[in-house]
Amino acid sequence: MIRENTELKNFPLYCPKCKQETLINAKELHIAVIKEPDAQTQSR
Repeated sequence: MIRENTELKNFPLYCPKCKQETLINAKELHIAVIKEPDAQTQSR
């Protein structure tokens, strides 16, 4: 759950269903997916 005043920058969001991580930015209840070809996330 995201509050109205939550701010995230380059947050690695993990999806347990597809087992992938995606970088996101979130500010004022607006979520943007970062699509950079050189952005690599680490799965644990």
